[in-house]
Amino acid sequence: MSDDSFIREVNEEIRQEQAKAIWDRFGPMLIGAAVLVVLGTAAWVGYDYWRTQTANASGDRFSQALSLANAGKNDEAIAALEALEADGYGAYPLLARMRAATVLADKGDFDGAVKQFDEVAADGSIPGSIRDMARLRAALILVDHGTQADVASRVEALTAETNPLRHSAREALALVAWKDGKFADALTLFDQIAADSAAPRNNRERATLMSELIRSSGSAS
Repeated sequence: MSDDSFIREVNEEIRQEQAKAIWDRFGPMLIGAAVLVVLGTAAWVGYDYWRTQTANASGDRFSQALSLANAGKNDEAIAALEALEADGYGAYPLLARMRAATVLADKGDFDGAVKQFDEVAADGSIPGSIRDMARLRAALILVDHGTQADVASRVEALTAETNPLRHSAREALALVAWKDGKFADALTLFDQIAADSAAPRNNRERATLMSELIRSSGSAS
């Protein structure tokens, strides 16, 4: 055997001994880590599947409740929405809560609808944008079934220039002022909406129509 061959064999044996020592020391840890990765991946896949199936089931229940409401079966729709609010998944309990309030208004229970919207607006666990929407929905009901103070207490804060709901909030205030015979106040608000290029077209068109109606009647003079 040549010196080179002997040296290679010795080096190979040393490497094998080193590899065996490393494996004896760290092998169980590597196996455990691999098992944890496999188990973690399986758990995530299982959870994701469960989440998707649960969300789909809640979505189907919400669609069924909407179908009941659209068919005029308000009591059945409210029962279905309340059940979904109790045990639904993801955003569906909140959607059910908001929709149930709308169905209450549709069936003529305006006090119940306003109460439910107010409860959503007061719930600090709900995103601020949804709470503002609940305030606006309550105010729009109160335009016809409440006082100017009732409407103002819910949407006055939404009329700020930075609030995306400011146009609808101002419209609610303008409508209730017009209903209460405060035509000058209503005209000011309608003109403000009509002149705001950032306002949605429908809001601006309604505001322009109401401004023209008030001016033509001479009520604001």
